[in-house]
Amino acid sequence: MISEVMENININDKDFEIPSDVLDEIQRNIQNIIEGFDIPDDNKMDVIKKINFMYTQTKQMSVTDALTKLYNRRRFESDFEREYKRAKRYKSELSLAIIDIDFFKKFNDTYGHSCGDYVLKEAAYLMLNNFRQTDFVFRYGGEEFAVILTETSGENSLIPLERLRKTIEDYSFKFGGEILNVTISIGVSSNTDFKTPQEMFDDADRALYNAKNSGRNMVKSAGELI
Repeated sequence: MISEVMENININDKDFEIPSDVLDEIQRNIQNIIEGFDIPDDNKMDVIKKINFMYTQTKQMSVTDALTKLYNRRRFESDFEREYKRAKRYKSELSLAIIDIDFFKKFNDTYGHSCGDYVLKEAAYLMLNNFRQTDFVFRYGGEEFAVILTETSGENSLIPLERLRKTIEDYSFKFGGEILNVTISIGVSSNTDFKTPQEMFDDADRALYNAKNSGRNMVKSAGELI
């Protein structure tokens, strides 16, 4: 497995991430090598502890977006699958929101990529502070974010999502001595009608498209598409 990953590494791909199961295999291999060395047991345990610490840090990095410090797409996929199954098991409500920063490309084109990075980091900070501790916020990729709202119906999800939309709109994004006009579009779906995780995601994505196509800077529910 490790050799397969190494063969597929593109050194120019900044977003390349080592899969978690490969990190697990690397850790096991290193520990096996150490066990074979003629090292005093006390020293050997110290080395293994340091390796385990480094492994934990590296594994955390593999599911964390380096820029915003939010969980990344890989973590989203595993967490969403888990929360969907949990909601189905306990017959509880679950909502999924997909968020897009409106006209994000203009920030990079007009002010440079450092401005785009600033907008992403500030938006991520505002998102983290907008939702409950039982909700999950992710940077899905590019200027897109995802939020899993647990124990929340599609209708009730509109309250925190509209609050976030208003917070972003009113926030002073200051860059290079200027105040930037930043807004977001949001699409949300819920697990009603026993949808699969993929159907929930597709519905939220279509609702996001509807929000962007309707003028942006708004929240649209998948229910509005029916």
